[in-house]
This record gives sequence, C-alpha cells and structure tokens, in this order.
Amino acid sequence: MAKSHIITGIDIGTDTIKALVAQKNQGEPDVIELLDIVSGPSSGVRKGVVINPELVSESLQSLIAQIAEPLKKELRDIYVNIGGNHLFVASSHGLISVSRADQRISQEDIDRVIQSAEAVVNKPLNNEILETFPKEFIIDGQTRVKEPLDMRGLRLEVEILTLCVFSPYLKNLTQAVLDSGLQINDIIFSSLAAAEAVLSPQQKELGVALIDIGAGTTSLVVFEEGDLIHTAVFPLGSANITNDIAICLRTEIDIAERIKREFGSCMVPKNNKKEKIKIFQLKEPLIFSKKMLAEIIEARVEEILDLVNKELKKISRQGLLPAGVVLTGGGAKLPKIVELAKRELKLPAKIGIPKGIVGIEQDPALATVCGLVLRGAESKDGGYFSDIGRGIIAKIKKIFKVFIP
Repeated sequence: MAKSHIITGIDIGTDTIKALVAQKNQGEPDVIELLDIVSGPSSGVRKGVVINPELVSESLQSLIAQIAEPLKKELRDIYVNIGGNHLFVASSHGLISVSRADQRISQEDIDRVIQSAEAVVNKPLNNEILETFPKEFIIDGQTRVKEPLDMRGLRLEVEILTLCVFSPYLKNLTQAVLDSGLQINDIIFSSLAAAEAVLSPQQKELGVALIDIGAGTTSLVVFEEGDLIHTAVFPLGSANITNDIAICLRTEIDIAERIKREFGSCMVPKNNKKEKIKIFQLKEPLIFSKKMLAEIIEARVEEILDLVNKELKKISRQGLLPAGVVLTGGGAKLPKIVELAKRELKLPAKIGIPKGIVGIEQDPALATVCGLVLRGAESKDGGYFSDIGRGIIAKIKKIFKVFIP
C-alpha cells in the first residue's frame, strides 16, 4: 500500500485564519488531494501582523481541533504565512574564489557566495532575512548563469534578492504557532505562497505581477524570466473599502460588509439610472444608490492600483509586463475589478484561481493557504524540513535568543 504524507497549511490573515490539510501519496507524487479546510475569525492580527500572540494561539488551537477530529489524525507540522508592510526586499552582491584545485564549482562554493552576499545586505537593525533568491551567478565575468554547479572558473559572483522581515513580528508569529502546540516546517511570505498556487511557469517567464488583496493589506510580487524581481506590501485592503462604506452610509461595519458583498462593484454604472437599494437595519431602513456605492468602492480600489503602478514604475515595468497582472485574495472577488485593473494599469488582467490541489474550491481567497500546502509538497517526503525550512528554523532560534532575557 502506498504511503501518504499529510501537509497542513495555515494562512493567518487580518480578518480570517484558514487551515487546509491535504494528502500527497507516494504512488501518485503529482496528485495532492484536499482532505479538509476550515476557517475562523482572526483575533490578535493587525494589517497582516501578529500583534497579540496569545489570541492568535487560541484561534489556532480551535481551528486545529475542528480539522483534526473528523480526520482522526494529530496535526503537528505546519507551513504558515507571514504578511504585513514591514516586509521588504533588498539586493546584494557576493564574491568568492572557487575553492577546488580543479576549478570546478561545488555546492559549497555556491553556498559560500550566497552567504557572502547575505552578509552585506543593507537592512535596518532588528530585521532578519526570511528568504534569499539568487538572480544570477557570474563566473569569471560571464553573466546570466543560472546553474553554476560543476561549471569551471576561478571567481564566482552572485546577485541576490533578499526578503527581509522585522524580527519582533517574526517572533510574535512563531510564538503564537508554537504556543498552540504546533511545529513550524516553513514560514513563507503570503504573496509568494499565493503565487505558487495561481501563477504558471510561463507567466513568470514572460513577466507578471500578482496583486494579492487581503483584508488589511495588499501585496505585490513581480516575476520575470522565472525569477522574483520585486515585492511590496501596502497597508490598504478590502477592509478599508468596508470602512469607507460604513462611514459614507453611516452604518454598522457588519452591514457595510454585507452591502459590499451583495451589491458592490468596482466601476460606476455607465447608465444614468439612479437605482436605489434598501437595506433594513434595526431602527430604520438604509437607502442608497448603486451609483454612490460604486463610487465609494472605485475610489479606494483606484488608490490601491495607483500604489501598484508607482511600484511598477520604480522597477521600469509600468505597462510592460506581457503576462499582465493576476488579482487574487478575498478582495479580488469584487465585481468589475478586472476591468478597473485593465484601465488603471494599462495591462492585461485576470483573477487568479488556486490550482494544484484536487477538490479545492475555485476561490481566490484560498490562494495563500493553497500555496502553503503546495510549497510543503515540494519538500522531501512532504513532512520533513526543506532546506529553506531548516534555514528559517535557525533564524527563529536566533531571534528567540535575542528576546529571551
């Protein structure tokens, strides 16, 4: 009988925490099957950042209990996301001499040159490198080398992109997970996980931007020639749209969220008909026009897309990504958002639906949690630490040493 590995991904968001459990059979290594998925309200998280580890830990314990009981399995090792606008990318350069006498480049040389580049990353105090992405290797002046292993040379250089995080926020996240009785296999930037689930290798090769619209933040990741070239996080999300509706219509947040979901649109209707909508509240009915609602939503989404445009301009990719933009996250479910993105960004646009897991719902809000599981499935046997995971755990231990009195 073929052995199977259980992979658990937990997406800790501003508004909701999602837990997904999937199964990978050794007999069918390319098939990842959904076992269960649950979600619950998120407490102790602000703008994608764990502020209160104790509250997050309680939420995690409740979710894991919900999902473990019907499966009759103990869930321990998880893949978890990290978000928030404290994340940033920094470029760096490393240089070493090849160590072997026959001038053949070994894995040790590759590791050393990456470490030399990481050592000179310009990052503020109390920040850590979460993940490193080699952009290109240079052998004796020969550029654009992707796989230097076993090639020959005297001098090896590397250009890297590092994803950095604020150490106290990373510590809060790890504390919340560990206090809930879980173990961390890997910590992955939310939007990189989402990209794993919704972007194809062809899109990454051509040049594509993923816009992940969550409740508290919107993240941007840009790929070209198969590599990550830029990322940014903005402290605006779909919850800001809800807040705008609540303020403009002078109503409760819960009612504003319901109005957004049931009647919202990202573009003002072209016809001049002032179609009225009536919502019954506790005391008196709330009456507003569909046009007014669309104007509120459109203004906020335009602001988010304007921030995206500015970031693309910084890297000279404004209007110049052949595969366009892919919108994902819960905010991507707003009607007419694709049309608005095409208009504002001057690029092709589409909704990113998670794929790669059999039985998963076609919901852009599930992109991150699906990506966490897919990243976990890539590691050896699906249940052990990946090389990246081991590096992350080492960093976590280092961070805890800093904060332990």
